[in-house]
Amino acid sequence: MAPSGTVQPLPRISGQIIINELIRNMELGRLELGYSILVPCIFSVYLHPDDYVRVTSVQDLIEEDAKRALTARLAEWNAKAGLLRRNAARKTYRTAKNGWWIGLFADSESTVPPGDVEIHSELNDIAQPGYRGTKTTLIDREPSVTSARVVRDREHTRLRSGPVFAEIRYQDDSGRQTFLVTQNEVSIGRGGEDLWVDLALYTTADEISREHLRLRRDPGNGEFKITDLSRNGTWLNGRRIAGNVEVSMPERAEISLAETLSLAFEVRHD
Repeated sequence: MAPSGTVQPLPRISGQIIINELIRNMELGRLELGYSILVPCIFSVYLHPDDYVRVTSVQDLIEEDAKRALTARLAEWNAKAGLLRRNAARKTYRTAKNGWWIGLFADSESTVPPGDVEIHSELNDIAQPGYRGTKTTLIDREPSVTSARVVRDREHTRLRSGPVFAEIRYQDDSGRQTFLVTQNEVSIGRGGEDLWVDLALYTTADEISREHLRLRRDPGNGEFKITDLSRNGTWLNGRRIAGNVEVSMPERAEISLAETLSLAFEVRHD
């Protein structure tokens, strides 16, 4: 026990702690597929501002060592998988893209304590529908940095290739978001580990179905149509549409899911 009147030093973060926690986050964030197992490769690391100042001068070295450690752990898992008997099912551990992306940030929301680290990870640059990412902390506490903050901090890592047909603006529990429609069919809802949706809404509202609605674009004329797939209904510009029936959409529309969450839809012509 420290003598009375002495000041206990604050816990301090180290590069090795950050690397260890990145490996733990990768282990917890594995997603098993039919023939392989995906692991996160995009990591946003949040530190108390004082800790961030301490490590920012060697941030490049920490990231370099961390990438080597993640690659080594991936190789270790695959080596163990190779020891399985010849006729046994073997799944390869892999990432969805080549290489790793690691970003260190000072937590400006005053939620990460000194000596702690909060890590948010994703499987790919573009968030995977139905996969909510993995969030871990060193100290036993709930992750507190918002999903909207994570997206904002690593916005430049997002991949945007090909034409954008429309955009959907909305606000859910993760904050204000914009979804760019780059495919001819988009499924929308709460999603889940066993249900893939293109636009996964972060909400606890049970009125919104896991797959609530679907948008479909006609490649010939660019027209969009909407289909309600939900239990509690979908409204298009204030009018409820029939379930399981395709309805034509105007170029600008407000879509209400169970009168709980609204999406602002707009066709893009650029």
